[in-house]
Amino acid sequence: MSVLVDADSRVVVQGITGGEGSFHTRQMVEYGTNVVAGAVPGKGGRAVEGIPVYDTVAGAARAEDADTSVVFVPPAFAADALLEALDAPLDLVVAITEGIPQQDMAQVYRKATGTDTHLVGPNCPGVITPGEAKLGILPGNIFHAGDVGLVSRSGTLTYQVVDNLTSRGIGQTTAVGIGGDPIIGTDFVDALELFEADPDTRAVVMCGEIGGEDEEAAARYIGEHVDTPVAGFIAGRTAPPGKRMGHAGAIVSGSGTGTAESKIDALGDAGVPVGDTPEAVVDHVETFR
Repeated sequence: MSVLVDADSRVVVQGITGGEGSFHTRQMVEYGTNVVAGAVPGKGGRAVEGIPVYDTVAGAARAEDADTSVVFVPPAFAADALLEALDAPLDLVVAITEGIPQQDMAQVYRKATGTDTHLVGPNCPGVITPGEAKLGILPGNIFHAGDVGLVSRSGTLTYQVVDNLTSRGIGQTTAVGIGGDPIIGTDFVDALELFEADPDTRAVVMCGEIGGEDEEAAARYIGEHVDTPVAGFIAGRTAPPGKRMGHAGAIVSGSGTGTAESKIDALGDAGVPVGDTPEAVVDHVETFR
């Protein structure tokens, strides 16, 4: 099985006529993703890679029975695109866009919490179920179908861990890049809940980083609700307090909250082994098998 996306997902690409949208649409289609439509205001009636373009997401959903959206819309317009997708409505919306203003995402988040739509991102690499479908910019060639779920704030860490898993013959059910912004739709707890409910996911890798308290919240959730074994990795152990490292959410306050140490300790208390390197994370996964 899988979570969030599979071979039956019918995908509309918002921003399909732009450079990023058209390029990654082609990559998604070549991977086997069932992209059925694009949506760009004012450009309905066109086609990209043979895929019909509609003026609205709702129009694309009605005409092509789409249930999923992936968003490649520039930051200034991305919030409107996300609100439109949430209104469509769709089962899943994946926001790849980086740099969406926080006040815009606050509005989108409020809207999303009042719907049944799963929102992933923004500023994320996307979601992939190996051999079935990918949404976003993930390099499909490094993924292989198997029984390990993965959730990560970092795209690069996702690729590193997955490459190590695959090289050791350990495949993945689904990989979810939740994004590193302060306001995101799907967090670690949401993803862990999905993997826990998936009978084919026999282990989970959780890749976090400094900043915020999402990993600590995930550790508490694991301790109380998750029976599936989880291995972890926390990036940013050497980052100085008060300096942002990479993602907008990867900043540690002077109070000591959100540090690598606090996250590693919380995960350890929940029985989650934390690897010092991405390769060491895979060592822990092998002990679960």
